[in-house]
Formats: sequence, structure tokens, C-alpha cells
Amino acid sequence: MHRLFASIATAGAVTTLAVGAAQAADMTLGEFEYQNSCVACHGEGGKGDGPIAGFMSEQTVADLTVLQKNNGGVFPVQRVYETIDGTMGMAAHGARDMPVWGQRYRARAAATQDYAFGPEETEEYVHTRILALIEYLSTVQVE
Repeated sequence: MHRLFASIATAGAVTTLAVGAAQAADMTLGEFEYQNSCVACHGEGGKGDGPIAGFMSEQTVADLTVLQKNNGGVFPVQRVYETIDGTMGMAAHGARDMPVWGQRYRARAAATQDYAFGPEETEEYVHTRILALIEYLSTVQVE
């Protein structure tokens, strides 16, 4: 029971801190994640035209505004989650230029060296960040 309460408290604290930073900039947590993790490659509008997109080695940067359109009008939550987390195999698409954000989020949680961040709390942190980003991406879809 103590572990469950600690998990809930930790996830709440992490979300509160992240949301606090996002609110300070008048944006959602997902938009904050996008601005800090994605805009350099995918661009402000998500079209794949960020300032470093031209330096990608093997492939063009995805246009994130057509994910839903290209999936029969349904936003592909699981596929997007697996792409961001790094669990989706990318071998069929050539080299993976996109960073594995799940690993980066896990490293960020580990870097806090907070005794309350055990494996479960770290995964909750990663899950929260990725879902917030996915929620934001769902708002930039074209018809």
C-alpha cells in the first residue's frame, strides 16, 4: 500500500512540476514537450520542416499533421506511442534518425537521483510525458 501511495505521489509531483513549467509558458504539457523535443526536426507546425530537417541522413522528416489522415481518419495512438518510446521497430524504414525519447525520459528521471523514483515511477514519468505529447499531436491534425 505504501508503494502504491508513493507511486501516485511521485507521478503527481512529476506531472505538477512539468505542468507548472508548461503553464509558465502558457502552453500544455504536450506542447511544451513538442517545443523542447520535436520542433527542431518537425518544425513549428509539425510539417517536417524544422531547422535541422535537412541534415537527416536517410529519410525525410515525417509530417506529423497527417498522421490521422494517413490512418483512415483515426489518430494512430499506439503507433505514435511506440515510435516516440522507441519500441516500434524502424528497420523497414531505414535508419532511425529520430531520437528514442523513451530512453531520454528514463535517463532524465534517473538523473534526478531521487530515492522515490524507482522503476515503476520512472515508467509512469515516461508514460505521462509521451501521452501528453501524443495528445498535443492529435490537436495539430489536418482534415
